[in-house]
Amino acid sequence: MGSIGTLAIILVLTIVAPLFIVLHFVTKWKQSREISGDDEQLLEDLHALSQRMEERLVTLEKILDDESPEWRKK
Repeated sequence: MGSIGTLAIILVLTIVAPLFIVLHFVTKWKQSREISGDDEQLLEDLHALSQRMEERLVTLEKILDDESPEWRKK
């Protein structure tokens, strides 16, 4: 019985455990490739903020063009 128990432990450690670890991390890797709802909302918020900032920059450039046409050369 002792040799059968030892053989079972060796099989578990050499086949089952590594297979479980690999499959576990493959599953985690696939889940991490998908974007979560919170991350998607954060990206939408950041996009909206960047759009607003771009609009402000365009407005500021128009104002500077009107008040000081040579500002881009400085």
